[in-house]
Amino acid sequence: MAVIDPSKNWQVLEDRLAVETDPIKRRNLLNMLQHSKSELAFDFEATLSGMSEEAQHRSYNTGDPAQNPKGKAAILAYYEKLRDWDLLNIQSDCDNLVVDRDCVVKDGVLKMAYPGRVLLHMGIEVGDPDAYYLFQARVATFWPFDENGLSLGEHSYMCGDGFAGIAERKLKPGDIIKAPPYDPKEFEGRS
Repeated sequence: MAVIDPSKNWQVLEDRLAVETDPIKRRNLLNMLQHSKSELAFDFEATLSGMSEEAQHRSYNTGDPAQNPKGKAAILAYYEKLRDWDLLNIQSDCDNLVVDRDCVVKDGVLKMAYPGRVLLHMGIEVGDPDAYYLFQARVATFWPFDENGLSLGEHSYMCGDGFAGIAERKLKPGDIIKAPPYDPKEFEGRS
């Protein structure tokens, strides 16, 4: 069984969408669903299409500006860096999902496959620079929306240090499922 399965990022959104009747909440869920699928497939144009010009990704665990990009251009550069460093092998489990007309909140364990070479660059000693290692921490993420249904970014709170002991969590090749290609036709006619 895979340790990182990107379909788990959006399955909870699909499940909620199947029973949600409020048109504004459906719009917000569809925005998140498109965002999740296109981001992990590296279709950043589609990812950004559902975001406001004023969007900001904010990690309340760090004041590092690189982790808190503001505006579409900065967010695009952030995603490109994640892609270039091979940091988009992600599974975001969901223990709690709250869907409101102004915000969607998702809480659960975040799993990321970190390349050994990236960890070495960060000063974390690992045995195999060509292997992946499991980052794991609980994260609550808020996705606020503006009055036009555009995302105002991702605002996240992390509990624990996902890097603690990461060198002992080496992943095997079959532990990571790659995200499927993004297909915008999947969203045609859905509302």
